[in-house]
Amino acid sequence: METGKVILGVLGGAVIGAALGILFAPAKGSATRKKIKTAGGEYVDDVTEKFEEILQKITEQVESFKNEAAAKSENGKMKMKQAANEAAKNINDL
Repeated sequence: METGKVILGVLGGAVIGAALGILFAPAKGSATRKKIKTAGGEYVDDVTEKFEEILQKITEQVESFKNEAAAKSENGKMKMKQAANEAAKNINDL
């Protein structure tokens, strides 16, 4: 299972548990709604933060892959030029 999904699942479970605890707690409706709004805002902030962390990791991996591919491509071009030069030299030696 992916780490991001586990983290989101745990956060979601915690928020749902907190919301149910607030709903069943003896308090005025306005106080309960305020607590739910606060808990919901915190949940959104947590999910947004985790999403940004995951997006950053993906971006770093894509950038790393892109740099590695560019380096391998450049290396391949260099080897092709060397092989072409070697072939041309061999043809001239004939």
